[in-house]
Amino acid sequence: MKAIKIKQFDYKDKKIADALISLGMNKNVAVALTYLQNMNAATSIDIERSANLRQPEASIAIKKLKEQDWITEREEKKKKGKGRPTKIYSLKVGFNEIITQLEEQKNKSIDEARANVDRLKELGNIEH
Repeated sequence: MKAIKIKQFDYKDKKIADALISLGMNKNVAVALTYLQNMNAATSIDIERSANLRQPEASIAIKKLKEQDWITEREEKKKKGKGRPTKIYSLKVGFNEIITQLEEQKNKSIDEARANVDRLKELGNIEH
């Protein structure tokens, strides 16, 4: 049996993932993003193992990160030359930029909620 080294989540990584989840991000997406922000590049198997995700969960998380245009995907041929190439994922934008995008999304939601509350106050003050 072959021994492999896998980077495991530490306390800080767990706190980052928890913060992303508290902002409304899906748990699997949050842990995949947290893992990728620590690595230059990773395969889906790396993400599965380190973030303790099953293959379908990791695939869906990667798809969501691609939809946000936060990660890039490249293919690397296997060393023995047989089988499908391995897909390698890495962050397309810096983690700080992702945080800024999340902040902007939340601020927009807050502004919309305030506008709705103000509209309700106006409508509640109208006499019939």
